[in-house]
Amino acid sequence: MARKPKARTFGQDLMRGEHVVGEGKKAKGRKRATAIPGGRGTGKNSVYLFKTDAGYKPVYKDRDSIPAGLLYGEIQNFDGAGRQITGTSIFDPVLCELVYRWFCPPRGLVLDPFAGGSVRGIVAARLGRDYIGIDLRPEQIEANRVQADAICDDPIPVWIEGDARDIATLAKGVEADLIFSCPPYHDLEVYSDDPRDLSTMPYDSFRAVYAEIVAACAAMLKPDRFACFVVGDVRDSKGLYRGFPWHTIEAFEAAGLRLYNEAVLVTAVGSLPVRVGRQFE
Repeated sequence: MARKPKARTFGQDLMRGEHVVGEGKKAKGRKRATAIPGGRGTGKNSVYLFKTDAGYKPVYKDRDSIPAGLLYGEIQNFDGAGRQITGTSIFDPVLCELVYRWFCPPRGLVLDPFAGGSVRGIVAARLGRDYIGIDLRPEQIEANRVQADAICDDPIPVWIEGDARDIATLAKGVEADLIFSCPPYHDLEVYSDDPRDLSTMPYDSFRAVYAEIVAACAAMLKPDRFACFVVGDVRDSKGLYRGFPWHTIEAFEAAGLRLYNEAVLVTAVGSLPVRVGRQFE
């Protein structure tokens, strides 16, 4: 008799944004791989990218061969034997749809300076908006493109590898109808060892570079248009809040975008016991 798979729940954690999280300590002798769904997840020949020490490579598998627990639309960590190591959080596509429908005109252009995931670009394309995202990590850019190729028709979202401080050059001539992003929450997650990566910087340096990026994006925004950043607060080594939401408002005000509002997204309560239990373990 086949062993019944364990039930799983999957809930978004806005404090984690949308990126791969919580890799933890690498077990001795264990080879880490990140499985990223790239196909539609139906039938045979779905494309999955597996990140190993040699980099990303596409693997075509029958549906029955997919590692247990891997569902289309999720990004999860697996060890070399296909066992799940940790969960991840994905940027909420419903939040994307609301923001685009409320704050970006039809056929408008969305500019995203921290494009560390595919969701904002794919949802923009599916809603008929153009999208340009900037991210430092080439492996993230490639994963985004693979997913977009499988899901989007026209327009196709555009991702550009580079430092968001250079966004005026990387996206030269672009005039945005909406600035929409989920920036790094300082060092809550450290995404790379690149010194240009905001998550590697002391908080004072992080704030300065962050404000520089906000100002560069604001300068590319058309008149009478909106910017929307999804942020949450983070704590320092003593457990004290840094005031990151206020520092975001401060950065936009310094860039000339002084009229602002705040909204609080309440996530589904159904998975709350699971999420809270993990955070307070």
